[in-house]
Order: sequence, then C-alpha cells, then structure tokens
Amino acid sequence: MFYHIEGVVAELQPGLAVIDCGGIGFALNVTADTVSALKLGTKAKLYVAEAIGENNFDLYGFSNVGEKRCFMMLTSVSGIGPRAALSILSYNSPEALALAIMNNDEKALTVAPGVGKKIAQRVILELKDKIRKEMGGADYSLPAASGASPAVQDGSIGDAMTALSVLGYSAAEVTPVIKKLDIGGMSAEQIIKAVLKHMVK
Repeated sequence: MFYHIEGVVAELQPGLAVIDCGGIGFALNVTADTVSALKLGTKAKLYVAEAIGENNFDLYGFSNVGEKRCFMMLTSVSGIGPRAALSILSYNSPEALALAIMNNDEKALTVAPGVGKKIAQRVILELKDKIRKEMGGADYSLPAASGASPAVQDGSIGDAMTALSVLGYSAAEVTPVIKKLDIGGMSAEQIIKAVLKHMVK
C-alpha cells in the first residue's frame, strides 16, 4: 500500500501527473486543484489512494491530506467509483463539498461531469446519514470568541464541525484546533478553511 509518493514532476496533463521516483514514473490520476499546484521539473509530494480491480491498478494523487480524506469518503458511497469522486473534487474544494453535503446542495455536485442528480442525492443522503450516526449528540460548545454573538458563533462552529466530519475529521481532532483560532465573526466556511490549513501541515 502506498501512502505518499515524492519525486520530480515528469509530466502533467489534465487529470494526470507523472512523478519520477528513483527512475520509475508513477502515473497518478489527480484533481484540477492538484494539477494547478504542480510544476514540471520540480519536486512534489502527493498523498496516494489506490483503486484495485480485476483488470486494473490505478493510483490517485492529492496535494494534501484533506483532499485525500474527502476522496475516500466519496468512494465509500454506494455506486460512487474513484473516477466520479475525482470529478466531484475537481469542481469542489473539500470545504465547499462538505458544506454542499450539509446544505443539500445538489447543484454543487452535478456541475462535475458524469455526476447526475441521482448520484448527487445519494452522496448527500449517505454521507449525512453517516455523520448523524457517528456524531449524534456531540457537544460543540467552545469558549466565546470576540466579535461574534453566541448564537451566530455556535451556529458557525456547529456547521463547521459537522462539515469537517464529512472529511473524516473527528471532534477530538478538530476541537483543540478551533480553540486555538481567533474565529470571531468567521463564517462556517472560513472556520473550515482555517482548521484545514492547520490540520494538513
């Protein structure tokens, strides 16, 4: 099993990156964001997910752990293969996808080629149900931050915590990070971005 691959970027194409590692070129399927983060001839480190079938062995590469976690969550949905998951992530950042699932935003998912309304509905239904089962009754109360009313702050924190759980982060992982941040006046999406920035370091 591969966890990450580090080497020189030997080739870049839409949806594909080749990393030269010790003279061996590893071809990885990648999102649009990952392609844009890479430069030919420079060293890069990609986190890897594998898709093994009867007649294929494909590698999927991600520029950060958050994107890989999101990919793994998507492929856990029945009927969602790695290609569909990669397509969704090429049009949605991890935080945008998490919020789309929370808010039942099918349109955010159907903008990805090959993802129709039924697939979008299945992703939202199964991942929201998974979150409810794993995080039901969780207490997200945190010390009050300056610049936001308790009602607004609690709502933003709760939304952010739930969205981060879509990406596979537990409350135990996220809560200490949020307590260190100055989240006064932040929206749920801003909190998610700030937390992910700390989590993927």
